[in-house]
Amino acid sequence: MRITGKIAACVVCFIIAAGGYVFYRTSLTGEQPVPAIAPAKTFSMDILRAKARKLAENKYQPPFFNIPDELKKLSYDQYRDIRFVREHGPWYNQKLPFEIQFFHTGSIFQTQVLINEIIDNKVIPLKYSANFFNYGRNKLAGLDENIGYAGFRLHSKLNSPAYYDELISFLGASYFRALGKGQKYGISARGLAIDTAVQTGEEFPVFKEFWIEKPRRRSETVKVYALLDSPSAAGAYRFEITPGKNTVVDVEAAIYPRTKINKLGIAPLTSMYLFGENTKNRFDDHRPEVHDSDGLLIHNGNDEWLWRPLDNSRYLRISSFEDNNPKGFGLMQRDRNPWHYLDFEAYYEQRPSVWVEPVGDWGKGVIQLVEIPSIQEIHDNIVAFWVPGKPVEPGKEYIYKYRLNWCMEAPVPEDVAKVRDTYTGIGGVSGMLETEKRKFVVNFTRLKHIKKDIQDGLITADVSASEGKIKGVHLMYNPLTKGAVVYTDFIPDGKTTELRIVLKKDDKPVSEVWSYQWLP
Repeated sequence: MRITGKIAACVVCFIIAAGGYVFYRTSLTGEQPVPAIAPAKTFSMDILRAKARKLAENKYQPPFFNIPDELKKLSYDQYRDIRFVREHGPWYNQKLPFEIQFFHTGSIFQTQVLINEIIDNKVIPLKYSANFFNYGRNKLAGLDENIGYAGFRLHSKLNSPAYYDELISFLGASYFRALGKGQKYGISARGLAIDTAVQTGEEFPVFKEFWIEKPRRRSETVKVYALLDSPSAAGAYRFEITPGKNTVVDVEAAIYPRTKINKLGIAPLTSMYLFGENTKNRFDDHRPEVHDSDGLLIHNGNDEWLWRPLDNSRYLRISSFEDNNPKGFGLMQRDRNPWHYLDFEAYYEQRPSVWVEPVGDWGKGVIQLVEIPSIQEIHDNIVAFWVPGKPVEPGKEYIYKYRLNWCMEAPVPEDVAKVRDTYTGIGGVSGMLETEKRKFVVNFTRLKHIKKDIQDGLITADVSASEGKIKGVHLMYNPLTKGAVVYTDFIPDGKTTELRIVLKKDDKPVSEVWSYQWLP
């Protein structure tokens, strides 16, 4: 099981991150719990915004965990023994392009979320029923509709017209993850990130209620709406999900801060990087690489493509990339060679990349990458998101629209050479101690006439370091990759350093900018 929200370092925070919050409220008089917000007779995005706005105007109500102890005490294996019975599902055998299945509450998943169905703009609550589940070897009694669900997933005929594959799931806090054709679950997205990697501690907003628009037989998309809540903010979300080779999730988020927020993360992505070509010397593992994502890709407002290889050092890293109206960013799984993983259970080469395309004017801000030290692959230790440049104030409305592409490849133009892989090691002895010099070897994918242009000196490698010294740059044609390879030695001076490499022709960039942070 993947543990999310790794900044928090206590059991309580782990439960909040992975299992989310319960949003039922109860009285001290022993009355039955009632939903925090009653179901509406009709539904629209405007109505949902009004709910979120009103929620933010009131004092935050802490979660109340209201599931039976026998569910809370389930072990992980016992919880996994509870399975949804597809044939009992509410959309089963209706010849619809999508089916819905629910996650049971229990074990660490103690959040109770309300789930509603929208039919012709009318809201119909989907109440808990034990008939939806096969409990396996578990002996559970006294389960009524008040225990609710932990979340849900949607299925579609993603890979075959004869089978409904899992398409997207919403489970735990504001986490969700989707799949494109031929992909396996890896990276997750979140509705909102608040104070990630801040010393005061991270806050985990929760999707406390969902509305799912029942599709028609010829529908190509399915719409999901969600109400978000946390101590610092409330929000209204719309997700329009289109399955395919690249599954697309169009997101509209209306955010209403309750308080002034130190760091607001928009379109947050959460992934795992344990080790790769540039970090494997830290791990005694039979596999060459272990990661769900291997780099952050940015297409900034100046039309520059930037690639930051992920790393797993012994220290927390926070990298900020200033921008104005970014054109896209995402956490990529660029290495698709199964020989580089040799894991025939995890199939890391089939994990999706997620590319974020902002819609409209996002203004000035930073794309922030947080890399958290980790020693196990069960931990998500990579987070990336957009931080607005202007302070976020309570009582205001903030609208963000963006598209999430769950893809195998990001849309880098063919005339831009992509960073293929990054290697680093001892830089040689030539008159100094081996540990005083680091060698970096960066491979770029092919370009038209790349071999001849390198031989004729038409393409050059521009290498720079913010601190320390660059000693020697050697650009060669790589006959194995049929691309370019840059060798360079770096002499650190004890300070954190930003290294950059870009290929140029006629003094213009013809590749992504390789950007690497060196920690002393």
